[in-house]
Amino acid sequence: IGRQVSVWSSPGADYPEIGPFSPHEDYPERPSSVTGTTPNPVYDAVRNCLRLTGLDKVNCGTRLWNPLQALIRPGETVLLKPNFVKEYHPRDPNGWRYVVTHGSVIRAISDYVWKALEGKGKVRVADAPQTDSSFRALSEVLQLDAIRDFYRGLGLDFDFVDLRKEEWENQGGVIVSRRSLAGDPEGYVKCDLADSSEFVDHQGSGRYYGADYDDGEVNRHHSGGRHEYLLSGSAIKADVVVSIPKLKTHKKAGITVSLKNLVGINGDKNWLPHHTEAGKSFRGDESPDYGWKHMIERRAVRRLRALSLSLPGLGPWLHQQARRTGKQVFGDTEEVIRSGNWWGNDTTWRMCLDLNKILLYGNPDGTLREPVASARKRHFVLVDGIIAGQGRGPMNPDPVPAGVIAFGVNPASVDAACACLMGLDADRIPIVRQAFKCRHFSIAEWDWRDVRVVSNKSEWNSLLPDIPYHATFHFEPHFGWKGHVETKVGQAMANACP
Repeated sequence: IGRQVSVWSSPGADYPEIGPFSPHEDYPERPSSVTGTTPNPVYDAVRNCLRLTGLDKVNCGTRLWNPLQALIRPGETVLLKPNFVKEYHPRDPNGWRYVVTHGSVIRAISDYVWKALEGKGKVRVADAPQTDSSFRALSEVLQLDAIRDFYRGLGLDFDFVDLRKEEWENQGGVIVSRRSLAGDPEGYVKCDLADSSEFVDHQGSGRYYGADYDDGEVNRHHSGGRHEYLLSGSAIKADVVVSIPKLKTHKKAGITVSLKNLVGINGDKNWLPHHTEAGKSFRGDESPDYGWKHMIERRAVRRLRALSLSLPGLGPWLHQQARRTGKQVFGDTEEVIRSGNWWGNDTTWRMCLDLNKILLYGNPDGTLREPVASARKRHFVLVDGIIAGQGRGPMNPDPVPAGVIAFGVNPASVDAACACLMGLDADRIPIVRQAFKCRHFSIAEWDWRDVRVVSNKSEWNSLLPDIPYHATFHFEPHFGWKGHVETKVGQAMANACP
């Protein structure tokens, strides 16, 4: 079952607008008889995708159908992990619809989770959005309060949790203030992968760049044989995790589906290496053509960030003025490759796979389980690809009305299937390729070429290598990845275009 990915295709489907996004039809298996007044193609797509899995096939179509009962047990705690990266799109007021997981997808899978729990247990929808995002704004656009109130009205233990410890205010690309948050109510768990990390033997030690202005923090946690991460207690302590990622391209990882989505369960992004400073010729992966201009820019940025921290008010203002000038001299990040935003990033995929291994094998006390498949935490994936994102992902993509929902019980298999359906080569995307080759704590015991798609679209019903290119979506990669992640057929077609 780990090698199978179910994909339901609903061409032209769009998201419903009114929360809590109840289905318009009273399906016999539903735990609640409340229905919506307008069509809800998303609920239909999720239901049909689960039907494709063949789970509880004998009861399908009856009130007893319980597709997740073999995966989730009554009384357990289930964490639903969406992609809540940012509440707005820089070019489109409605672009959040192809940036974050939509509330209607969360609602649909929540119904079947509660069916499996038989009304006993807990459901937590949790994420750590980008630190300069507003969780309140996310709640408003996604109508999360309406979903929560619906389930609580049924007497169910259901909540949304912001896993961050801080929320920042960003003005003009500069952090001008920081506000402490309550954080994860279950606390945080430190885990050291040590010699089981994907960073073992990597040449970037001491030069990793993290999320904040103090790059010394990330290097303290990834040196001297240590590879430490601080993860959400809610994720580590949950019995089951259901990842609900958005289908998008990504500037640092090539694509972002379930494997990249786990960046949102960490407790401190300063512990996460995002890229290795310097260029390829200096054993770094900051940019492909690192030279004097990049060195000057990096030194200037380091000093401006230190100024922002030491002089509240004046420091951020000076930083903003310098950024405006810097764009003219060094180029805009949306047009110029910097900060590891390209196909040569050899850092981000390692960090992401480390997080996946800790989720699968980590214990609440920070120790690790036996490195065998039977010891892994249950981690399933439901992908929101109704309106996906291509190009400058993850936060400035262009929309792709793909109309798909995908489900699988193995995150590596799901990401490989998504890469292929995007028209990309899974072998050329490190986060996907290496997920099947992890050292020690494995994520999958097979090759991505052994993954099979089951779909209502006949051309997708096959092993991944056998899906014809003309039947895929032909996503445009981020400009830093163009020409390096497409299939041979796709690249030839792109080269043929003027």
